[in-house]
Amino acid sequence: MEHTFRLGYQSLNEETVLDQLPVRGRLPSWLRGTLLRNGPAKFEVGEDQFRHWFDGFAMLHRFSFQDGKVSYANKFLQSDVYKTSIEEGRITFSMFATDPCKSIFKGSMTASVNANVSINKIAGEFAALTETPLPIAFNPETLDTLGVIYFEDDLKGHHGCAHPHYDFTQQATISYMTEFFMPSQFRVFGLPRGSKRRYEIGSYPVMEPAYIHSFGMTENYVVIAEFPYRVNPLEVLSSGKPFIENYTWRPEEGTQFIVMSKRDGSIVGRYHTEAFFTFHHVNAFEQGDEVLVDLSAYPDPGNINALYLDHLRSFGLGSEVDKNGSGELRRYHLPLRGESASYEVLTPHPLELPTINYRQYNTHDYGVAYGVSINKEQPDVFTNRLLRVDLKERTAHIWEESGCYPGEPVFTPTPDARAEDDGVILSVVLNAHKGNSFLLVLDAHTFEEIARAEVPHHIPYGFHGQFYTHLA
Repeated sequence: MEHTFRLGYQSLNEETVLDQLPVRGRLPSWLRGTLLRNGPAKFEVGEDQFRHWFDGFAMLHRFSFQDGKVSYANKFLQSDVYKTSIEEGRITFSMFATDPCKSIFKGSMTASVNANVSINKIAGEFAALTETPLPIAFNPETLDTLGVIYFEDDLKGHHGCAHPHYDFTQQATISYMTEFFMPSQFRVFGLPRGSKRRYEIGSYPVMEPAYIHSFGMTENYVVIAEFPYRVNPLEVLSSGKPFIENYTWRPEEGTQFIVMSKRDGSIVGRYHTEAFFTFHHVNAFEQGDEVLVDLSAYPDPGNINALYLDHLRSFGLGSEVDKNGSGELRRYHLPLRGESASYEVLTPHPLELPTINYRQYNTHDYGVAYGVSINKEQPDVFTNRLLRVDLKERTAHIWEESGCYPGEPVFTPTPDARAEDDGVILSVVLNAHKGNSFLLVLDAHTFEEIARAEVPHHIPYGFHGQFYTHLA
């Protein structure tokens, strides 16, 4: 049976443990460790269906490498909202863009978290995250759900960050959350390694908070991009509409960058620029008297509407790419002694789900970024390319194969790495021709295929993951 890109939006209901996947090519003998991935994998319960790609129930995936072999397992994250929905045969809680059965922020907002976006280590635990600031811990070897991580402090927030940063100097996770009130508070905080007690770095009031998915961090600063995609906090608390449908786009207000000192939480600069929207920052660093901020930019948040499941299953992303842009890799220049931001475009190729050599180059000047991309000449597709961008030479390498739709590229360095891109890229790829998925291994420098490990079933399009050398 011939499949199409739409297979990536079909539910995967089976949970599997496979001791060894068949490999084409040869996996590097030095590649030892585990790739953990997260993403939506179930889009209906009984007769209820999720409306948006971001709403599907979270599934964890594990690829473990040793001695040139790779094993695989997958398992649903057993959140309370997942368990009650399965038990009752219906969707029991409000999601990002699915009609609610009750207010998403009503009551204590305890374990009703569908953490389907990313994976990180929080308070010494492996955890699945979403934009609700309650991580869910899991066992990285068995993928068993361990439960919500509750923090031992008084910091409050309703909406948070799915992409916290790690400060290797302070040995602390840095993140943010918004507390909806009148006025609301945007709060940046730190969490020391292994601790459950967060500390506030800085905060500021905002009457109508912007929707923010990620942020930038340099050695000395936290960089927040506030888009004119804002919400009245009373609306999000009481309207009865799905979370994201309370936000309105106001391009006449423009976008504002806010630079906060990590040392004392002071605001050292506010920078105004034309309206744009982004999900993902790539990197940020200081250079001379400027802060440079790299991100994947769109002219507006129309890509959120493009990701409703009925649209994706009917048309893919191609028509929306022409209409709403396709993730332009921009570098914004924020002068520490100025108030206006300017930008340059780093590559003509669209780029999303961006990654870098994070351990060595996050917060520092860097030379290589990776991401998924889209061939605009194929109007009915999802992301059908992997991209390696040389930021110094402003050149790009592309991996693509007919009928194949890759996910986020994860960089893994060699044990004796000397160059920034000494290592491999790992990406889960949907093969529509065969109706299954495979784990692709590319040389991170040449972008040539080294090997692929075949999974016997399809893996729905996912979001983010991490590679860990040790699971301790």
